[in-house]
Amino acid sequence: MSDLAAFSRFARTFQSGEIIFSEYEPGDSFYLIQAGRVRITKIVGEIEKNIDILQPPEIFGEMAILEGAPRSATAIAMDTVKVLEFNRANFEILMMGNPQIALRLLRLFAKRIYDQKRRFMILTLEDPQAKVADVFLMLFETQGAQAGEQDGDRREIKATVDDVAHWAGMTVAEAQNILGHFSNQRRVELYQDRIVVKNINDFTRFVNSRRKK
Repeated sequence: MSDLAAFSRFARTFQSGEIIFSEYEPGDSFYLIQAGRVRITKIVGEIEKNIDILQPPEIFGEMAILEGAPRSATAIAMDTVKVLEFNRANFEILMMGNPQIALRLLRLFAKRIYDQKRRFMILTLEDPQAKVADVFLMLFETQGAQAGEQDGDRREIKATVDDVAHWAGMTVAEAQNILGHFSNQRRVELYQDRIVVKNINDFTRFVNSRRKK
């Protein structure tokens, strides 16, 4: 987004380890990453979970603009992070002065809202196997027609063990163990860059049975 150069007066820099904002605090601004990585964490129960790792040109903190609600997560700089900080006032300047960028941001807002709510649905499942199964469902939902092989209830999902662990909020070893269990049950086939789910509806029923009503 080099065309954002005109907004350089909104630039801010955070050092590695610095908290950009904390969960539950009030917020009136969002950030567009220009350089570095930002880790997003959330308290689930009494445990801090890594929710996401964001890189340029992603945005975060946008719910402050959309809902005016307290921060729903904590944002921490992983490296030296350079961002553009937008609040309600200068967001209106952005909207008026550069509608093409504004439209891209609004599309990102819509996707981020879906991603956050969908990920929270995964993390609120108590059964670790159900979390991994729900990751399958979420990835299939987002990959849609690009999810490769479509043969009856069989689905091919582009994902690695690291991806599954990331979305499920668990360690790679924990995800590997559960995926191995599913593989031994012949419910999935594991490859380096993809997972073939033998019966997607089987996992849908499994997740629904574990989700609290």
